[in-house]
Amino acid sequence: MKTSEIGLTELCDTCRIDMGYLTDEDGRYLEIAKNAAIGYVESYTGLSLEELDTHEDITIAVLVLVSDMFDNRSMTVDKSNVNRVVDTILGMHCVNLLG
Repeated sequence: MKTSEIGLTELCDTCRIDMGYLTDEDGRYLEIAKNAAIGYVESYTGLSLEELDTHEDITIAVLVLVSDMFDNRSMTVDKSNVNRVVDTILGMHCVNLLG
């Protein structure tokens, strides 16, 4: 699956939310989290949206980021606690060497 193909169904599946119980607020939050995750991945790797779609494993990183954002909405996040799966996947595709 390409990053651009991630929809609400995939976001709900990743966050273990039954679509029948999804509130409008949670749906909006998931979309915002998806956009934030994709922006983070773009910034981290230096790849464009089109280039992200050529690496299907980046989709996993985006979904993991969204899941972390959903599960930890009230936590303070700092750069020292980056998810190892996300860090590994994005590190393999980093072209700007700023990750």
